[in-house]
Amino acid sequence: MNETIETTALNSIVQEDMAAIYGALTTQEKEKLRNSTVLITGCGGFLGYYFMHFFSTFSEELQLKRVIGLDNFLTGTKDWLDTLVESNPEKVELHKFDVINDTVADIPGAEDADLVIHLASIASPTFYRIYPIETVDANITGLRRLLDFYASKQLKGFLFFSSSEIYGDPFPEFIPTKEEYRGNVATIGPRACYDEAKRFGETLCYLFAQKHNMPIGVARPFNNYGPGMNINDKRLPADFAKAVVEGRDLEILSDGKPTRTFCYISDAITGYLKVMLHGSFDVFNIGMDQPELSVRQFAEIFNRKGKEIFDYQGQITFKESNDKEYLTDNPNRRCPDISKARNILGYEPKVSVEEGIQRYLEFLNNPKR
Repeated sequence: MNETIETTALNSIVQEDMAAIYGALTTQEKEKLRNSTVLITGCGGFLGYYFMHFFSTFSEELQLKRVIGLDNFLTGTKDWLDTLVESNPEKVELHKFDVINDTVADIPGAEDADLVIHLASIASPTFYRIYPIETVDANITGLRRLLDFYASKQLKGFLFFSSSEIYGDPFPEFIPTKEEYRGNVATIGPRACYDEAKRFGETLCYLFAQKHNMPIGVARPFNNYGPGMNINDKRLPADFAKAVVEGRDLEILSDGKPTRTFCYISDAITGYLKVMLHGSFDVFNIGMDQPELSVRQFAEIFNRKGKEIFDYQGQITFKESNDKEYLTDNPNRRCPDISKARNILGYEPKVSVEEGIQRYLEFLNNPKR
């Protein structure tokens, strides 16, 4: 999975996304970011790619003191991070760090962090099934150690990444799914290491917020995609993008009927920043609430956009996975109710799936543009 991703310091797609994220923040939210030290665990992954670029891009405007990136690079990538640090050495730094076993107190400047973003976790089912214990530990042990360290600090915000997976496979009457839904989740099975670790991580956040009055925001992401998502990630958008780039057929390892909503990365990051800057404990769905697309329909968009951008000639095909547990506990539908984030945070995703897939493929076609 550790395929090199080119730096996007000059990439027009990513630069436009950075501007869109910054523009979607309120004056009050920008003021809260100002003069901060930001610490990000799991900075080498997909979401870390955009967080690190965002804080580096606007480090002067926001007068950031320091951006500290931590990752053990078990599944993350490092080359683009090295380039990012080299381009902004006064503000951005990188440390190899195992959130499960290493001590954050040993990281220079970590005790001064005002904003903490805990991203460190494997999110792709293919890979968290290879590293199930590590996945549990990053979301529980690693989180607990961070919470213990920062419980007595004066934070502006602490962001924990939960997941829409905590809802399991919702019953039809609970779709679109609100934050109050308690879930239909298997405690034992191939996805349990991720689902249940995220659920217990939320409990830890709730307890620490109660006991220590910590400003913890919990985000539940729904199917993000876009530039920075490694094409070897093994999640659906990455699989389809990889097929287009390599000129292979778009293989669907199901009947193509399960449905999802898909949220482009700039809209997602905007939502996550708003959750972190909310200032008190709460839980928010962050994603796109429409349209709810079948896997087949999602593949058709990649097929169309692939033809426009790559002169793609592949077809949509169906086959059975060699992995007998590939579809075990896989939700049939996933669609968020984002009215809470809309009403409280002013969150409003704007990038359509058609536009988002086009932007992702254009980025992959010319990452240095």
